[in-house]
Amino acid sequence: MRRALLLAALAFPLAPLAVQPALTPEDFVAIKQLNAAYVFAIDNCSDGGYPYADLYVDDGTFGVSQVWGDPGSVWAAGREALAKAGGGDGKGVCRDPKSMPGYGIHHITADLVITPTATGASGRSVLFTSGVEGVPTRMRHDGGYEDSYVKTAKGWRFKTRVHVWPDIPERLKNYKPAQ
Repeated sequence: MRRALLLAALAFPLAPLAVQPALTPEDFVAIKQLNAAYVFAIDNCSDGGYPYADLYVDDGTFGVSQVWGDPGSVWAAGREALAKAGGGDGKGVCRDPKSMPGYGIHHITADLVITPTATGASGRSVLFTSGVEGVPTRMRHDGGYEDSYVKTAKGWRFKTRVHVWPDIPERLKNYKPAQ
């Protein structure tokens, strides 16, 4: 019996596993810091939204999907659109936060899982928001983020970030930040 199993294993060898580049402990810390900086930047516009945009590569995108693994629709592509998505007005000034759809909420991300990829890394995290419906202590689970990261001369940056939002409010399904 053992000989038959050995012969079968030799006859049908396993395909070699794809080898992904390793991430260093410093890479993991830098990607976690990138995610923490994102939360702060999206909740606190400064310098016309450019600190938020600078978390992405120059041609980076932010999108929204209702399903994990689906790129969904892009809400902002490129530095200028990302700065506007981060609260900027396109002229280097932050818009009145009350004019933005997420006014009064604060993002809380958790359970970030980082995986090496051939081009950098990918990540998934859970998103909660506080301050829902203007009540500072009211929280809600708002899906999560699905990311692709690349290492640049300026450090790790988002190539893509997709807010996976299964219960996206109807009023936001076709929302686009000011172009």
